[in-house]
Amino acid sequence: MALESIHEPADLRTLSYPELDELAGEIRDFVVQAVAETGGHLGSNLGAVELTLALHRVFESPRDAVLWDTGHQAYIHKILTGRQGRFDQLRQANGLSGYPSREESQHDFIENSHASTVLSYAYGLAAARDAGTSGDRRHVVAVIGDGSMTGGMAYEALNNLGHSQRRVIVVLNDNGRSYAPTISNLTASTMPMPTQLPEADRIEPHTLPERIADRLSHTLTNIRLNPVYVRRQRKIEHFLRELPVVGPQAEKGMEAFKAAVREFLQPPSFFEALGVRYVGPIDGHNIEELEHALANAIELSAEGPICVHVVTQKGRGYSPAEDDDEKHLHDTPVFDAAVGPPKALPSGYTQAFADAIVKEAEADLRIVAITAAMPGPTGLIPFEQRFPDRFFDVGIAEQHAVTGAAGMAMGGLRPVVALYSTFLNRAWDQVVYDVALHRLPVIFCLDRAGITGDDGPSHHGVYDMALLAKVPGMRVLAPSSAQELGVMLHDAISLANDGPVTIRYARGSAHQVGEHEVGNGLLARRIRQGDGSVCLLAIGKMVAAAEKAAEELASEGRNVTVFDVRCCAPLDPAMILEASRHQFVVTIEDGIRDGGIGMTIADQVHAINASVPVEVLGIPTKFIPQAKAERILATLGLDATGVAATIRARTDIAR
Repeated sequence: MALESIHEPADLRTLSYPELDELAGEIRDFVVQAVAETGGHLGSNLGAVELTLALHRVFESPRDAVLWDTGHQAYIHKILTGRQGRFDQLRQANGLSGYPSREESQHDFIENSHASTVLSYAYGLAAARDAGTSGDRRHVVAVIGDGSMTGGMAYEALNNLGHSQRRVIVVLNDNGRSYAPTISNLTASTMPMPTQLPEADRIEPHTLPERIADRLSHTLTNIRLNPVYVRRQRKIEHFLRELPVVGPQAEKGMEAFKAAVREFLQPPSFFEALGVRYVGPIDGHNIEELEHALANAIELSAEGPICVHVVTQKGRGYSPAEDDDEKHLHDTPVFDAAVGPPKALPSGYTQAFADAIVKEAEADLRIVAITAAMPGPTGLIPFEQRFPDRFFDVGIAEQHAVTGAAGMAMGGLRPVVALYSTFLNRAWDQVVYDVALHRLPVIFCLDRAGITGDDGPSHHGVYDMALLAKVPGMRVLAPSSAQELGVMLHDAISLANDGPVTIRYARGSAHQVGEHEVGNGLLARRIRQGDGSVCLLAIGKMVAAAEKAAEELASEGRNVTVFDVRCCAPLDPAMILEASRHQFVVTIEDGIRDGGIGMTIADQVHAINASVPVEVLGIPTKFIPQAKAERILATLGLDATGVAATIRARTDIAR
């Protein structure tokens, strides 16, 4: 097998193109088998095989910095840079990260798992290179794909790159999708390159104008990739500029003609309007064509930034991925590689939210749903199918999603913004000043709150409670069961009359309870009445651990009072008062401990009774590596065993 002989990028450069094609097939088989055993991001990597091979043949990593956005499309890069043997531990504790990792390899520059940032990194690296502070750095290559170009930061960086004329090579890996189809007019993937289609399916331009336009478009791409053309163009421009009397007008006339041709044949002239040279689209599965384009881009980049637009097919070469219309197996759990994973369906809290929002929207025509490129993972596909005119996917653009929701709320709608907890961090300014300052009726539903597990530190949703609880007028709710989530969403529709509401909930299974085992409004719910010695206040998913710990302690004769906090901001005054009457108080949350809800509970308890000791359990202020969520929580003492041990230790001392 050719793959077994590849240990570093240099090993690729002796291979012929037929050998590279064979290697590409082996790599796809390897990735499918590896992800089937551990779970991970599949479709994006299957689509980036030839592109990654070409990049590592043309560029000399790590002397040339090859950056990935988002990092989940870097599995092939990891395989080619010496990490093939570690894929059996992909996304496992102490194993291989699912994203680039500076600790793993000198070939990984940025640990990029949040989209749309790579062009800013590239600008900074290029500035450092030009200042002479980054050693023997030659080229900076920013690979941006999987919908990342739809994020606002990407446009900000493009504008700055074009203005500064930094020597950066941008590779737009256009597969037309993020989780869902890309929300952008810049994508060309809705019209595949001819070589990507079976011969029987290829549709040739049939009218004379179409044939001429098609031939001109491909010819111009080839011409504009030719450095000789660029040098001659510069000479012509200089000649026209120096003509007596009419020089400036002649030069402007030539520029106007070129702009008109670009506008007619190359819609992505958007890039060139920003000062970034554009070439493409290039067939992202033709290694020879890719190498030709990248090699010429190196020479052309001497004059400033250049974007090489590459069209790829997400999920290529694995029929279950190609046939997955929703997300082309963007990410998968463990599955049987022979048949592919089962169809992804919402479960747990996500399913509870999916059911609840449809139910509420049936009764309230003001309700609309907004997400940022994640309708499936947030559970909004049933809503989209039922209410297509009331569903808004804005692409990877959380800031725009939040302020857009603010505008909808101003106009009389009742927007529900469904995001992952970690991604709301990107729209903090908008939450505070565009929504809360205006006291607008926007409801934030944050999935994947707390410790999420396999995707590592960038995906844990541990900051939401500590941050949002400090926003004036924000109500923060945390359901402990699927039924509570439905109640909270229903209540939030009316609570939003007074300003924004957040509901945050965990990934995975949701506790199921009876109709009388739920609370209401902003009130806490007492689950268990103790003997007045210990009061345990638990938030969201942690309620299950608290109940189990209380049962364990009860078997030892320790009767603990247990509260489901439910509303983290504002806290229920009755709960605080009752807690202050106990000899000892323990709080438990799956959010950041410092500045979190437990600290606020301690302050309020001490305002009533300063002598009551309060033990605050939560996530420490550090980046938590990847591992199964249950393992992480146990390590941090945030499972039933850990909570019971904390209570034993403190009450034994008191005795």
